[in-house]
Amino acid sequence: MSTPKMHEMTLTDQAELTRAVMHMLDVWGLRDEDQLAVLGFPPDTPKQVLRRYRQGTPFPTDNLDLMERVEHLVGIAEALRTTFPRDPAMTVVWLQRANRRFGGRAPLAVMIDDGLDGLIAIRAHLDCIFAWQSA
Repeated sequence: MSTPKMHEMTLTDQAELTRAVMHMLDVWGLRDEDQLAVLGFPPDTPKQVLRRYRQGTPFPTDNLDLMERVEHLVGIAEALRTTFPRDPAMTVVWLQRANRRFGGRAPLAVMIDDGLDGLIAIRAHLDCIFAWQSA
């Protein structure tokens, strides 16, 4: 089953998804500048834009790079939920702990430093169905 695309969702659903993604990034422990990087915003983007998204202003659906990143972030979150179903706190531990698979870098560092390619790498590592479909 595929996740509905943002442009196919109602404005209310878009706002709810945006708030959920922002909450997830906060729970994962990303600083504002790292959230901007993961979402693909330029480094000079004011941090206030994140406050608007946390309050429910929907992500702009015409920003295809952002929409692709959101899709991967949601996929990563879903894969982590099934990987650690009994202990959601392990999600944050796994994301912040160095991992041999990523050259000793933490998965969050891969997402922050490698941008879209990093998101795809983390998602492919966690979600074998995604990895098979993208191969």
